[in-house]
Amino acid sequence: MAQGKSDPNYKIAAENRRARFDYAIEDDIECGVVLEGSEVKALRAGGANIAESYAAVENGELWLVNSYIAPYTQAKSFKHDERRRRKLLVTRKQLGNLWNATQRKGMTLVPLVLYFNHKGMAKIKIGIAKGKKLHDKRDTSAKRDWGRQKQRLLKQGG
Repeated sequence: MAQGKSDPNYKIAAENRRARFDYAIEDDIECGVVLEGSEVKALRAGGANIAESYAAVENGELWLVNSYIAPYTQAKSFKHDERRRRKLLVTRKQLGNLWNATQRKGMTLVPLVLYFNHKGMAKIKIGIAKGKKLHDKRDTSAKRDWGRQKQRLLKQGG
């Protein structure tokens, strides 16, 4: 995902910025997303939100639940439902690993970023995460603040 500046096809459609604050991300995986035509157009226009969504393994399939893709205004008869469940595409081996991870205590599947890759295909990065306690969030915040303070001091000194 570091190719964002030079690649004309790469574009971030939606990002879950609170995910790394609320969850300890153990691993992440790239998945394909099954979308309708008007959803792709709306994503390219920038109308998406994955902050309140999650992924779930149900009946041997991986689903993205409660994600929002804004309606595409130019779509005449083929409009999509904004909050519908969207199927995610992974290999069987990856699906088995995700199912095993969610069966462990406190593990969940959190969407991190929804983007178009260098080929122009819609992809979503799913993180296998464990929820943080309040004191863990405070530690994360304190480390972030210390890093900012350290950078400020280095700029002043050099």
